Amino acid sequence: MNSKSSRITSIQIGLASPEKIREWSNGEVTKSETINYKSLKPEKDGLFDEAIFGPVKDYECACGKYKKIKFRGKICEKCGVEITESIVRRERVGHIELAAPIAHIWMTKELPCPSKISLVLDISYKEIEQVVYFVNYIVLDEGNGKFPKNFNFKEVIDLSSQKSSKETRSKLRKTLREIYESIDVEASMENAIKHKIARTFYDTLAESNMPFSIEEVFNFISSFTGMRFGIGAEAILELLKNIDLDKEYKDIYEKLRKSENTSDIKTKKLVRRLEAIKWLKDSNNKPEWMILKNIVVTPPDTRPIIQLEGGKFTTSDINSFYRKIIIRNERLKRVIQNNAPSIILNNEKRLLQEAVDALFDNASRKKPLLGKDKRPLKSLSEHLKGKQGLFRQNLLGKRVDYSGRSVIVIGPELKMYQVGIPVSMILKLFKPFIIHELIKKTDDEGNTKDPIVSNIKSAEKLILNQDNTIWPIINKVIKQRPVLLNRAPTLHRLGIQAFEPILVEGKAIRLHPLVTTAFNADFDGDQMAVHVPLSPEAVAEARTIILASWHILGPKDGKPIITPTQDMVLGNYYLTMEKLNMPGQGMLFANVDELKTVYQMKKVHVHSIIGIPTSAFPKKQFPKDGILITTVGKVILNDVLPEEMSYLNNPDNLEELSDNDIVEWGKDYRTFIEKKKVYKAFTKKTLSEIVNILHRKYSDASLEIVPSTMDKIKDIGFEYSTKSATTISAFDVPEYTEKEKYFEETDKKVEEMKKYYQKGLLTDDERYKKVVSAWSSVTNQVSKDIEKLIQKPEYLTNSIVIMANSGARGNISNFTQLSGMRGLMSKSYNYDQKQKSKVIKDTIEVPIKNSFIEGLTVSEYFNSSYGARKGMTDTAMKTSKSGYMTRKLVDATQDVIVNNEDCKTKKGTILEVIEDTKSGSVIESLNERLINRFPIFDVVHPKSKKVLAPAGEIITKAVANEIVDAGIDKVEVRSVLHCKEENGICQKCFGTDLTTNKLVEKYTAIGVIAAQSIGEPGTQLTMRTFHTGGVSSGTNIAQGFERLKQLFDIIPPKQWEKSIISEIEGKVSSIKASPDNPNILVVTIKNSKESINYKVPFDSELRVEEGDKVKPGSKITEGSIDVKELLKVAGIEVVRNYIIKEVQKVYRLQGIEIADKYIEVIIRQLTNKVQIQDSGNSDFFIGQIIDINTFRKENEKLILSDDKVPATAVNLIFGLDEAPSKTGSFLAAASFQDTKKILTDACVKGQIDSLNGLKENVIFGNLIPCGTGKKSNEDIIEEGNKMYELEY
Repeated sequence: MNSKSSRITSIQIGLASPEKIREWSNGEVTKSETINYKSLKPEKDGLFDEAIFGPVKDYECACGKYKKIKFRGKICEKCGVEITESIVRRERVGHIELAAPIAHIWMTKELPCPSKISLVLDISYKEIEQVVYFVNYIVLDEGNGKFPKNFNFKEVIDLSSQKSSKETRSKLRKTLREIYESIDVEASMENAIKHKIARTFYDTLAESNMPFSIEEVFNFISSFTGMRFGIGAEAILELLKNIDLDKEYKDIYEKLRKSENTSDIKTKKLVRRLEAIKWLKDSNNKPEWMILKNIVVTPPDTRPIIQLEGGKFTTSDINSFYRKIIIRNERLKRVIQNNAPSIILNNEKRLLQEAVDALFDNASRKKPLLGKDKRPLKSLSEHLKGKQGLFRQNLLGKRVDYSGRSVIVIGPELKMYQVGIPVSMILKLFKPFIIHELIKKTDDEGNTKDPIVSNIKSAEKLILNQDNTIWPIINKVIKQRPVLLNRAPTLHRLGIQAFEPILVEGKAIRLHPLVTTAFNADFDGDQMAVHVPLSPEAVAEARTIILASWHILGPKDGKPIITPTQDMVLGNYYLTMEKLNMPGQGMLFANVDELKTVYQMKKVHVHSIIGIPTSAFPKKQFPKDGILITTVGKVILNDVLPEEMSYLNNPDNLEELSDNDIVEWGKDYRTFIEKKKVYKAFTKKTLSEIVNILHRKYSDASLEIVPSTMDKIKDIGFEYSTKSATTISAFDVPEYTEKEKYFEETDKKVEEMKKYYQKGLLTDDERYKKVVSAWSSVTNQVSKDIEKLIQKPEYLTNSIVIMANSGARGNISNFTQLSGMRGLMSKSYNYDQKQKSKVIKDTIEVPIKNSFIEGLTVSEYFNSSYGARKGMTDTAMKTSKSGYMTRKLVDATQDVIVNNEDCKTKKGTILEVIEDTKSGSVIESLNERLINRFPIFDVVHPKSKKVLAPAGEIITKAVANEIVDAGIDKVEVRSVLHCKEENGICQKCFGTDLTTNKLVEKYTAIGVIAAQSIGEPGTQLTMRTFHTGGVSSGTNIAQGFERLKQLFDIIPPKQWEKSIISEIEGKVSSIKASPDNPNILVVTIKNSKESINYKVPFDSELRVEEGDKVKPGSKITEGSIDVKELLKVAGIEVVRNYIIKEVQKVYRLQGIEIADKYIEVIIRQLTNKVQIQDSGNSDFFIGQIIDINTFRKENEKLILSDDKVPATAVNLIFGLDEAPSKTGSFLAAASFQDTKKILTDACVKGQIDSLNGLKENVIFGNLIPCGTGKKSNEDIIEEGNKMYELEY
């Protein structure tokens, strides 16, 4: 613990010794009673005893002798209760002394992790279980050596199954024969009796039913041979006590050194044993602590008894488990006192073992304990794991006070950083602050004054009655702190933003229309939650970081996220339209005011092309002086933009005006207007570019310029969309009559395919593919026709076309369905059951030929409703799957934080264009990949030798274009994949922050941002294994979301979609049919050293031809590569590049752009572990899995010192399911998945969690170690105050 800040800095977990448990305990619980049914007071020595756990009422003992705080700390002589606060009942523990040792179920069970006792003792898990549950005996001592060894040390004597029971009996008989043969019968009467007993045992063991217990036989053999046999946890305890960990470690280590193959099952088990023994050796845990001699009784307030309305009681399941343990424990004590026969004794011990197992882990037992309603009771393990468990429900997810929720409605009158909160909500949320102002006795300057009311009760009354005196105070209070708005689901960080509250009437929250994109909100009944930050630091953080005005660009691609949408786009499109021969064309205005006056007098139309002198815009830069030729609407739009910004006239070239836009003085500008080429209007894309320009030029003055300009663009958008009077009617839908000719042709083609299929010339798969492909091309053709049709001049003023062209609403596919044809519909298809087919038939072959305007026939309507319903189902399924994927991504990357400026690495990632090698289409260009990265070495022009990008300097867009234009196709840049920073990453390796276009700030939680950027668009990915566009690709390859899952979870592709890859570098020497099997092709790859034959199914699509050169990992057939296979063959760099390429392919096909570096962050977490092959002179052991940076650091030390051999290791890759559990923190891992396994391993290890990540610190209530969590509070508050001055 850090004494200065009383902040917990690390935590260790381990096995508790019996002495430690007694030390923690406040007393032994000996009775199974809970509370007295008459007095409802806890019973003495019971599970709720006040003497053990503390008083039920604050500062009051059980008998009532001492009451009040003055007796604090005193212990009552009569009832033994300490006088203290009742909250101690949440922390004080008791214990139960067990009458016999009991094995801990987490240490004996094989699943979810290998049984620790089994690993340490090297006895199989099944045998351990049989000994613990009193089924079989185990040999504890081989004896004095006078007799031949028939039983080995630690051998389990199996009497349960018929086969092994026979073997055991014959071994026992052999031993007995040796005993009775060695007895001299003549020597004494005693010897004769012993001989007789041995002989009787010998004879009876030949039969199956024995008139005596087997223990008598063991005791008899022991008395002669010194052999000892044990059963139950006591036997295991003795073995664990006597184990020599150092000797075991050396033996296993030697065996591992000699083993050839590291991947066989025997070696893997040796590695696991070595690991477990090293853990015990290095921690202060003793192996015998895995067996319990006493158990902790948890604090009573964590397992309460609650009285219900009808006088009945309900209780936590944990109490039922403790009751059962105490009852059986007390019974066992009595049985031991009464010297009962061993068979009864063992049965009682077994029952106690089962009762303790049930308490720790009821669910994993074969027959779990059931409650009255026949459901399994929830044990301690179930209380920890899952969404409702302690970790996720209580430690990571806490409820917050001062919050409210309501429906949202649009608030176009708001500024961008404001939100309208209903009066009734403000009165609730800000109640304590309002009361504080009402009863305050000093004014803001610190002078004393009379309070408005004298006490809190009166203040509450004023608020309740909404007295007039409270309104000035409310207006003052709401200015003091912003509120946080959140819309579920919070898919990325923009799902929570801060706003300054404004009072509004009604009960709905009013939301600024521009922030809806970030929240993914609409106004069809969505609800949002409001939270009030309380501490000064939280208020300052909300203002300086979370305020909506800061979030201009989206984090996933660095593109504007506050672009105008819908009505605003339509209004600006209408405003910037240009038309010839409109009223007022050719008028010349002296300045903007004059133009606006004339426009308001309706003497000039908003679309009219007019002239205005360049001197009317004194602060703007023009290529030359003269008369600017523009429209009335464009002058109005430019008037709301910052004065220094260049004049926007041509949407195709926003940043600069051409010479044609300005007519020199003295020339006839009117004739120029008549001949002028009419510019297009400003679409949504143009507006997005305007936001980009604004952000680039004014990002430092962000709050004053960019948001206020956006607000003005929004206002004129709404104003002119109203003035445009755009409406929609069925008669606006363009008439299209060309389709029948396509239908006739295609119907003939389909009929032809059918005939070929019936004659056996086509397979059903080929016929299906051709039919679907034919109808797809018809739909595409109709779509192209309609696209041409709506671009004709007569349609340019059509309302629907305007909406589509401007980007306000609708697109070409809507037109195709409205006036062309609906086309092909999808249907469900069970992929797994129909694996014989190489094609996924998830499209109905019969297209819908009618359009919506013509109306659908009954059968068409039926088919289309099938497709529509499938769409709905898929969306619902996809949402939950995508959410789970985001959670896994966050867990894998939550500790990736920018912790340093520069790690000085000399290794980088080589970037080249990502293209689809099959089709040759570019997925992501080199320019896009280079922007915002740091080159490792100088990038030099190949001809002029000019340095285009110096090493260690950021590559801008212009520089990236220069590099590509120079013909350079590969550049090595800094990447998080090679960052040497141990905890987290450095600024240089990541590059710039996409939301600010500046170098990423220190302490940014880049891991979480990366996970959100990849997870958030996950719901937009298709669930369909492929779309109609992909039908022609022929083979059945996972795409969309399924493909993403395959890549991140490292799932091997199914057999039919798997690509065969080359293992060596060489040439394809031949491709021939196999002589043994005509359905198989043999592809031979040869180099100077070796040649390999690959068997390829005849129907697979080949990617190589004879004479082609291949590298390790090159595809021989079409399909998806198995990543683990690629790692073996081609190494980690190839694997990393392959995953980046494939992930980008999935997203880009859907038109979603994600920065490479986010994918790199994820891949870093999946590939940053290595497995030791040879430990050299290091402290590692063979088979150990460690972090790549730890490995590198250790080896650097060894290389620098003399005569030391460095360790060698191989790279590993883990899927998203495993990666979080491989991080250094057991708390973060346990709160993700496999809670039991992770805590068991951590206990045996004695693991220390140094709380480096985010989740661990949230669990402890610390500030998270990123962002402002690393800054001083004073700095944060100072920044917040500056913002406050800017806003008000």
